[in-house]
Amino acid sequence: MDPLYETTWIDWANFTPLTSLLGGVIIGLAALFLMATLGRIAGISGIAASAFFEKEGRSWRIAFLVGLIFAPLLASMISGETQPIAITNSYPLLIAGGLLVGFGTRFGGGCTSGHGICGISRLSKRSIAAVITFMATAIMTVTVMRHLL
Repeated sequence: MDPLYETTWIDWANFTPLTSLLGGVIIGLAALFLMATLGRIAGISGIAASAFFEKEGRSWRIAFLVGLIFAPLLASMISGETQPIAITNSYPLLIAGGLLVGFGTRFGGGCTSGHGICGISRLSKRSIAAVITFMATAIMTVTVMRHLL
């Protein structure tokens, strides 16, 4: 069996509850800041689509997306630790997956960040239903890919 799939429910070597909590708090504060200052929801798919297709508010959206890309690089430079990136699937499969995710976010009216972070915190019924759907689909996909195929 592939070592990638030989993991237990919790990978204790990578279990980092304090840094995970800190990361969650920072994400929550960033979403709160965006809502408080601009009245916008921090949904990545909506921000990305609007950055390319809308002229109004384009600058803050581009700054947000640039921050998503460069913040991990800055964190690596500050900490001195780098995480290796290993692409284990074929590029056609990655492209197909990206297109499916893009279609799904437009069809579902948002992505996990918009629904999961911002929508649930606003007690949006639509977002709660979307996150339940995301999670159920993810659980079924992992079950099929890791245990049935």
